[in-house]
Amino acid sequence: MAGTNRSTHLLKDIRNCSICDGLPLGPRPIVQFSPSAKLLIVGQAPGRITHNKGVPFDDPSGDRLRIWLGIDRETFYDARSVAIVPMGFCFPGTGKGGDLPPRVECAPAWRDRILETLAHVELTLIIGRYAIDWHRPEMRHLSVTEAVRSWESVWPEQLILPHPSPRNNRWLKQNPWFEGNVIPTLRTRIAELL
Repeated sequence: MAGTNRSTHLLKDIRNCSICDGLPLGPRPIVQFSPSAKLLIVGQAPGRITHNKGVPFDDPSGDRLRIWLGIDRETFYDARSVAIVPMGFCFPGTGKGGDLPPRVECAPAWRDRILETLAHVELTLIIGRYAIDWHRPEMRHLSVTEAVRSWESVWPEQLILPHPSPRNNRWLKQNPWFEGNVIPTLRTRIAELL
């Protein structure tokens, strides 16, 4: 019960966070977690659609991610089972090549405190460069493709994934081993966990 209360207070503090006040759309921290969660999903930062809806991965990327996991929306959005804690909690804005990177203030302010509450996590999905650099710093020198390809070195406690964005359709076509080998293994593990 103490862990739940601590988690509830932490979540309230995060929802009221304005460390990066001045963002194009303003601060709107979007996270989902509970001390009982067994799966932790670590992404980059919310996109514009997520910011507008206030729901993580409620977009085509989330649709693909749920397909990869083999779970429905109800399970995905149950914080008691699935924690969603991106590297940055607010939409960082848009640059020339798409969304800007997660804001640097966010992770040092909140990440360790959240991870301390997640004592039951058995699998962490690490999505994208910034998440790789934080959770697997020894892989900083690898490309995202190389890090994803080395998935067995961190399995079954962690799994590095490419971003499930439709922008990565080309990557998926060029790397059929990912959906052919990694996804079936991931689905089996998720079925055991959830």
